[in-house]
Amino acid sequence: MVVCGDDGLAHRLATELRGVYREQVVLVVPPSRRTPPQPMAGRARAASAALFGRMVTAVNRGTGDSDDTLVPDERVMEAAEPTEAVLADAGVDRAAALALVYDDDETNIRAALTARRLNPRLRLVLRLYNRRLGQHIEELLDQAAELAAGATAGRRDGHGGHGGHGADIATTVLSDADTAAPALVATALVGTSKVVDAEGLLLRAVERRPPRPGEVADPGLCTLALLSATSNDPAGAEGSEDSGDGPQLLPDAEAVAAATGRGAVVLEQVSYSGPPLPARRAGVMPFASLFSARLRWSLAGLVAAVVALAVALIVVTDDHPLHAIYITLLDLFAINDPAVDAPLGQQVLQLLSGLVGLLLLPVLLAAVLEALGTFRTASALRKPPRGLSGHVVLLGLGKIGTRVLTRLRELHIPVVCVEADPEARGMAVARRLRVPVVVGDVTQEGVLESAKIHRADALLALTSVDTTNLEAVLYARSVRPDLRAVLRLYDDDFAKAVYRTLRTAHPAALTRSRSVSHLAAPAFAGAMMGRQILGAIPVERRVLLFAAVVVDGHPQLEGRTVAEAFRPGAWRVLALDTAARGDTAGAEPPGSGLVWDLPDTYVLRAGDRVVLAATRRGLAELLGRWTRSPR
Repeated sequence: MVVCGDDGLAHRLATELRGVYREQVVLVVPPSRRTPPQPMAGRARAASAALFGRMVTAVNRGTGDSDDTLVPDERVMEAAEPTEAVLADAGVDRAAALALVYDDDETNIRAALTARRLNPRLRLVLRLYNRRLGQHIEELLDQAAELAAGATAGRRDGHGGHGGHGADIATTVLSDADTAAPALVATALVGTSKVVDAEGLLLRAVERRPPRPGEVADPGLCTLALLSATSNDPAGAEGSEDSGDGPQLLPDAEAVAAATGRGAVVLEQVSYSGPPLPARRAGVMPFASLFSARLRWSLAGLVAAVVALAVALIVVTDDHPLHAIYITLLDLFAINDPAVDAPLGQQVLQLLSGLVGLLLLPVLLAAVLEALGTFRTASALRKPPRGLSGHVVLLGLGKIGTRVLTRLRELHIPVVCVEADPEARGMAVARRLRVPVVVGDVTQEGVLESAKIHRADALLALTSVDTTNLEAVLYARSVRPDLRAVLRLYDDDFAKAVYRTLRTAHPAALTRSRSVSHLAAPAFAGAMMGRQILGAIPVERRVLLFAAVVVDGHPQLEGRTVAEAFRPGAWRVLALDTAARGDTAGAEPPGSGLVWDLPDTYVLRAGDRVVLAATRRGLAELLGRWTRSPR
């Protein structure tokens, strides 16, 4: 496996491939001595990145423990750019997979095109922020790989070929922002469902608190994890993936029955999500947003006055209702003849109608001016309303913050954003979604107060500077000691240390510290292994993966019942996709023939495509690569 990158995701991904999947890894990183400091990252991030890089190099030179045994030819290369010579020196022509996780999309695309030419059978994993461009690049690289593989198979004339090469040479385009955004949103919102939606499959898991005495917890479809048994914050264990404490993933029935007083993550729904709905046009504003509430009440009062005058005219003159309304409107607009010879009641009504007509003119003028002002300021940033409360304060509208903002608005959660750079990439998204934005440095006094932090429910500190995120959370804690806070930190070890300290200092508050590379690395590693990873959900500081696996060639699944295939703490079969097997004769899209309530006696056979939940180590064992000897 070859991993090329210039930030923490590359190091975390290499560690994931070595420690979890026990793969031979060549890590290509920029030279540490000649790499200029990143202004947005700050000195703390640069120091932690350099220290982490030295730690990785030291580990590569050592022997490691039993779980992270390193093979002799694992190495770290230093190169400014992934040129053709660098990729060839890294062994791309002999590699099984290549991950390009540079922060620049153009660098990843250029290197992917070069790598595909060097090795047409290479499995590629690209990190791209532009999702539309990623789809086109994925199709282009897959098409080039299929043509090259077909030509190779034709030259071999059927001898020595490899079956099923299409799955081995697939190109996967991922975004660390898209991978980490759902986890950050779910962490900030207690009780929010953890949703995995991919390839027409919708899996929803929900975190449930420990049941009170006398209550019976709803088991859902199945229990995916048991949370740590902590007294004040059941969802806040500081145990990491390699620690002995922390949550228990994929427990069996005995463990669930014995877990009294512990929260759980249960599977709530498995279904077919269908094609995505068409995006709502951003240029059409709702009618209510054109006029203020005061103006709408004025218009409603005038309409009520006209109706009352029409009813009074019907009573006085005994006229037909339609004709009475017509006469009232004529009097209202002063285009009717004076009622000189009419009865006294009709004359009074005509005077009242004229008075209402005079009141109508300024209201109509105000409506026109207000509508023009609304259209003129539609492209401007909105300010937080005066009475806003119960919202989420989002700090930073960069790559990660923009994706989190989109997810929060999809859940119809009120958000107030704080951004120091008026030209940040998320400003256009906030303007399109009509989200209030406070432009200013969050470390300056008064900025968080402008975002109504004292009345907010949660704080998401997602800027690219660790010290800024930490300072914002500490200041918010001084304003609201019970505020739910989530901060993004560069290094996962630093995130754990900050979490423990904040939890000790504020035991009654809910605090989370998250590393984006820690949240995104499992999905990138699963894609490099050639397995269809549908998604991942965080369970405290661990990760549970959902994968679509074809039973063929897996002795742990093929020929076994669902109960026999269940491995507690490793993997569990959740559903069977009958459409993929051909039971529906291709009449339905993949995922529409999903059967989630499989009996324990159902025997998995060749051709079945199952959806399973697995831990990272369990998925690695299921792939059958643990016992592979070094080349």
